[in-house]
Amino acid sequence: MRDPKTWSEREYFASVAERPLMFGLRSLSDLESFLTGYDQHALRHGGPGVDGWRDWLVARRGKDCNHGWTGQVRHLALPEGWTSWDIAPEQEARVSKLLFELLDEFLAEREAAG
Repeated sequence: MRDPKTWSEREYFASVAERPLMFGLRSLSDLESFLTGYDQHALRHGGPGVDGWRDWLVARRGKDCNHGWTGQVRHLALPEGWTSWDIAPEQEARVSKLLFELLDEFLAEREAAG
């Protein structure tokens, strides 16, 4: 197995998506906190983190609201709407799955843009 330090961000997050429990991610809230922490660490140490992620999601959705990226992903994954941050397990699974798919698309576009 290759050294994770040599992985691209896309490879890293694909690994997280495949084995979330290995990273201590038992819920959508854990995943969101993990990604926020990843972003903050990257920014603190000169990396791009997920800079531009929220704006990319807003453009993808075609409209804005006062939610951060976590709410934007929920809007995309649950187009029928949601009224509470505490969502049903099947909704949480949909949001988590789409979060990783969208994150990969975002990172692929950023990678292609150089």
